[in-house]
Parts: sequence; structure tokens; C-alpha cells
Amino acid sequence: MWNFPDCLGAVDGKHVRITPPPHSGSYYYNYKGFHSMVLMAIVNANYEIFYFHFGTSRRISDEGVSKSSKYYGKLISGRLNIPKPEKIEHSDRTSPYVFIGDDSFSLGENSLKPFPQKHLSKEKATFNYRVSRARRIIENVFVILAARFRIFYTEPS
Repeated sequence: MWNFPDCLGAVDGKHVRITPPPHSGSYYYNYKGFHSMVLMAIVNANYEIFYFHFGTSRRISDEGVSKSSKYYGKLISGRLNIPKPEKIEHSDRTSPYVFIGDDSFSLGENSLKPFPQKHLSKEKATFNYRVSRARRIIENVFVILAARFRIFYTEPS
């Protein structure tokens, strides 16, 4: 789907506004200018969340949230039971199954992100377009969650 056949899921994080505990200072204050905790989710092409991690705080990137999750530990240790790379049709090369993220994530054997925007060849621009289309699903899921659960828009009272 989305011209990205070996994509296992899209990963991203969303800051969820919170009322910080008393005497917590700036511990929960994020770079966006409000108190929050981060919800990291991985979704498939059918808008299904099949993994989430909630509770990371502070000024941390999506990559930092990912690295503090069980998902990341299993990903780097090879315990996610990811299928072996498959042979590309009409080629001698293989293609691994991957999770896709935005620029804040790092590249890995089973994780991809777009190329930097500077000096893109036509092939790299096409790749970025396809990554963007496949990643759009996670953004849509966060919008759906916020529409359904208004707490994602406002600070709890």
C-alpha cells in the first residue's frame, strides 16, 4: 500500500498536554512551550495502532522516546520477529521489512526516514514522496484520536 510494499508500520510521537504534579518544576515542560508527556505509536496501513508507549517527559525527541521503549530494545536485539528480507522481483537484490519515521528518527536495518531535503535527485525525491505518503497514516491516526478524545487538544482540568 502507498507504493511501499515492505513497510511494517509508521512510527511517530505526539505530545499530550498534562497538568504537572506539584513541585515538578520544568520536568514535564516541553520544547513546544507546555507541560506534556509523549505518546509514541506505531500504526499499520489499516489505521490500527499495534504498539504504543506513553509516559516519556521532558524535552525529548521522537527518537529519544523510541529509544526508551520496549519496541526499540526488541528492534535492535532482533526480537521483533521481523520477516527476513525478500528478493525484489526481477532483481538479484533483497529488500528488508522496515518501520518508517520522520527526520527525527535514525536509519537502521529495519527503520527508514526521508532523505535530507537539500540537493535531491529525482529518485530520492520520489523515495521521499513515498515515505511521506506511507507516514501520513500515523499523522491521520493522531488527528482521529484528537477528534475522538478531546483531551488531546486541551490540558486536563
